[in-house]
Amino acid sequence: MIQQENYLQSKKYNTKIIMFTLLLGSFIALFNETILNVAFPKLMIEMNVGTTTVQWLTTGYVLVIAILMPVTAFLMNTYTTKKLFMTAITLFLIGTICAFFSTSFPLLLVSRIIQALGTSMLIPILMNTALIINPPEKRGAVMGACVCVISLGPAFGPTFSGILLQYFSWHLLFLILIPILVLCLILGHLFLENVNTITKPKIDYLSILLSAIGIGCIIYSISSTSNTDIVAISAIFIIGIISTLLFCKRQTSLKQPMLQIKSFKHPVFTRSVLLIIIIQMLQFSMNIILPMLFENGFKASTLITGIILLPATLLYSFLSPISGKLYDNIGGKIIIPCGVLLACISIFILSSITKSNSIFTAVILYCLICMGTSMVASNTQTTALNQLPNKLRVDGIAIINTLMQIAGCLGSALFLGIMSTYENNYLTANQNKIDSAFYGFGYSIKFGGIIFIIGFILSLTLKYNTENK
Repeated sequence: MIQQENYLQSKKYNTKIIMFTLLLGSFIALFNETILNVAFPKLMIEMNVGTTTVQWLTTGYVLVIAILMPVTAFLMNTYTTKKLFMTAITLFLIGTICAFFSTSFPLLLVSRIIQALGTSMLIPILMNTALIINPPEKRGAVMGACVCVISLGPAFGPTFSGILLQYFSWHLLFLILIPILVLCLILGHLFLENVNTITKPKIDYLSILLSAIGIGCIIYSISSTSNTDIVAISAIFIIGIISTLLFCKRQTSLKQPMLQIKSFKHPVFTRSVLLIIIIQMLQFSMNIILPMLFENGFKASTLITGIILLPATLLYSFLSPISGKLYDNIGGKIIIPCGVLLACISIFILSSITKSNSIFTAVILYCLICMGTSMVASNTQTTALNQLPNKLRVDGIAIINTLMQIAGCLGSALFLGIMSTYENNYLTANQNKIDSAFYGFGYSIKFGGIIFIIGFILSLTLKYNTENK
């Protein structure tokens, strides 16, 4: 009933301009997540830092977002949509300006953390508002657009910066963002409406502390798997797990929990979340291991690698809204399992690629993988959130986005770990770096195929609510 009232109220809103404003802000925030990846070699020389240090410009960004995601459910029940959006964009703008003027690594890292503070709020605001102002029969298409932006932003970052850095300084990467963020502030002030329900829950500082320690330690330990101090990393991981369990237990005992863990009492939501984790592990990791295959195996330049990855990125962005509309019309019973199966078959074929194959063969197979995941990613999130009552939907969004960040770090650590191990084993026996790149990639991507088989089984067990398609 509340959902229907929200929809009727939304008729007086300019839904298109609201969605455009939120999508633009979210795209820029996630585009910014990977924009410095290609600039790492220049930054290492300019700021005199090593590889393990410079990568924290991206890892730290993701870490802050993941830590703050559970808090966003509390914020969205405490403050209005417009106020949160304007605050998020303002923080992001301040961080971007500071990054542009940065001359040292510590200052640049602090600037990235300020940017991440804003980003952590933008994605939940986007998804929650999209679900409120659009009726159930349009949610598939709208969520397709949202997930498309969430995936497209990080994918475009390296390509754009790789081309720009051929001619300009890395400072320009941030300068370009400033006028777009100012535009978001203007649009937000003029057109954004307050659509969320304010309940003013009581803040529980112990829950925030346990959540921050738990997620922070888990992501840090996963991101540091290459560290030789296994004992220390394992201890940090265990602390993270214990803190997370204590956080979950505390949420079940509070009258006003920071995050409603009871969302997992809905079986379809839980299974959908597991499938989302599997998809995110692969998508995040492919953006790392596939460029490494192109550069180390096929000997392509960074510029060429960025350009040839574009077709798959564009295909994904084009198909996600279309698959969302199909979901609205026919439900997810066919489209989600078919998407998982297509991606799974393409992954196993890609795992057998060798240097005798053309680089375009790998690109075509990657396009097929993206075609499959475009049929699954947004539709699985729609399925998950449709299972929850209105009062739990904000918490469901926070849970999904938090676990997606953790899944990305977990996936990259596992895929890169497998790839590195098999590469080194091959080099020890054969001393051929090019062949070792294909050998390591093959075993790494086979692992992706195995977890997608699990994903396919999960997709067959989902029940799709036809009333809330």
